[in-house]
Amino acid sequence: MVAKLMILFLLCHAASAVSHMLKYFGTGTSGNPDIAEFMFVLEVDDTEVLYCDASKKIVEPRQDGVKKMLDDNPGALGEYTQECFEHQPGIYQNSISNLKQLLNQSGGVHILQCMIGSEMNENSGEVKGFLQLGYNGEGYLEFDLKTMTWIPLKPEFNIVKQTMDGDRNLINYLGNLFGTIFLERLKMFLDYGSSSLNKTVLPSVSLLQKTPSSPVSCHATGFYPDRAAIFWRKDGVEIHEGVDPGEILPNNDETFQMNVDLNISSVTPEDWRRYDCVFQLSGVSEDIIIKLNKTIIKTNLVNNKTHIDAELPIIIAAFVLVLIIIVAIGIVAYKKKKESHPSPSPSIIIELNGRSGTESPDSAQRSGTESPDSAQRLATESPVSAQKLATESPDSAQRSGTESPDSAQRSDDSGESGGHQGWLFK
Repeated sequence: MVAKLMILFLLCHAASAVSHMLKYFGTGTSGNPDIAEFMFVLEVDDTEVLYCDASKKIVEPRQDGVKKMLDDNPGALGEYTQECFEHQPGIYQNSISNLKQLLNQSGGVHILQCMIGSEMNENSGEVKGFLQLGYNGEGYLEFDLKTMTWIPLKPEFNIVKQTMDGDRNLINYLGNLFGTIFLERLKMFLDYGSSSLNKTVLPSVSLLQKTPSSPVSCHATGFYPDRAAIFWRKDGVEIHEGVDPGEILPNNDETFQMNVDLNISSVTPEDWRRYDCVFQLSGVSEDIIIKLNKTIIKTNLVNNKTHIDAELPIIIAAFVLVLIIIVAIGIVAYKKKKESHPSPSPSIIIELNGRSGTESPDSAQRSGTESPDSAQRLATESPVSAQKLATESPDSAQRSGTESPDSAQRSDDSGESGGHQGWLFK
């Protein structure tokens, strides 16, 4: 039974790999002259191929292959131009007017949108399609291709359904649109734009995990087109329990990414080898398979450690630089402070005839070079003065014993000698 299901799955996958879709997006507006009255875009396999703007009179191919197609088929260009500038703007404006009357609306801005898609499978020939209408940002009608009837999405649009179901010309046109017109246009776009529309780009697939207890994410990025599938298997069989699939998201380079998470909290270490992740891309026959293996899982812990290791030398260098700057600032501040508060010059204390005071160095020089008459007077000083000098107080003796070297040097340089002269400079 399992083998039959696997074969059925592979057959379904092979069929979907060769399917292509043409999509039409049309928009009509009223009540705002700054917005285009009508515009439409055609896409093939989610790639924009043709753009129309009725207000600016633009019909513009968006792929090189489509430009060549219109150059080679002037009739096709004329058809698209006529639809853009003449037929469809009138249809959209009439529909908006009818809806305003139905909903008792008058002024204001109103928008009517239409999305049509037709998908063709080249292997089986099966054709699928859809048609959806929206008004002022909300869906209001869908067309069922199986019953060829309209489905109202709100009760107030039941009357619109009845009217449109009774329009046999419209029903026949829609049948021809999905069965012939869209398929012919899709084939023409594919023939001329095969280089860009049929291209396939394989992704990079890796296993990611935030923490050791977090789910393991199988992540595929950089693939094109966006018709892809990614899932987890156990023993070769796709599993759904404990699996959280993500959405297909666009990248900045026009490729896509997607992921699927696997909860490993109940998976024993010996069972890891039984799991693998499978990525399948439309148009590519071989799948990309990656085994659940701890050694190849990329985690935030490893990334953070690598990030810290890479920045550690920079952090150390920055710390050393800041330390050097702080020391340099301290040295400069110390020098400035020392220069602003210089040490006072040594004073010379002179005690003469019992009087003491502080004399300037010039005075000391004059004292050392005193005239012979002054020296004679000092030498013949009265016994009372000599006695006073001999019995000087201990404080004075202390000052004499601690006289600065400069004072002693000046005393020796004066050329004088004798007991009294040694007491002149303390």
